[in-house]
Amino acid sequence: MNNKVENKGPAAQRESITELLGQLVANAAEVFHDEIELVIQRIHEKARVVRSGVLTVATGAIISFTAFMSLCAALIIGLSSYMAPVNAALVTGAALALIGVGIAFIGYKKLKKSITIKNSASTLKEDKV
Repeated sequence: MNNKVENKGPAAQRESITELLGQLVANAAEVFHDEIELVIQRIHEKARVVRSGVLTVATGAIISFTAFMSLCAALIIGLSSYMAPVNAALVTGAALALIGVGIAFIGYKKLKKSITIKNSASTLKEDKV
């Protein structure tokens, strides 16, 4: 066995420490750069998934809207046997308008309630300060 022990002087140790610190900084910068690239890649993947989901929802909404319009036409045609076609269209439109206004009013009340709660919470935080 050849056990050679090198005695390094203070100058060699300083050089060795500065080299190690330089390598540490370079490695840390490389790891940081790789982590940023990984985060960017994950964001791109999530964006693709979200885009796909949005397109699917939009396609479903368009098809559902078309089906709803067909059902409205069928309702108008069905009511035409009991009343004039113009009146059947007016009754169908009025009924749908009332349903839409009711849903919008319910949404407005929920929104107003949530805004009031948020304002109350922020007021309480301001009062504490």
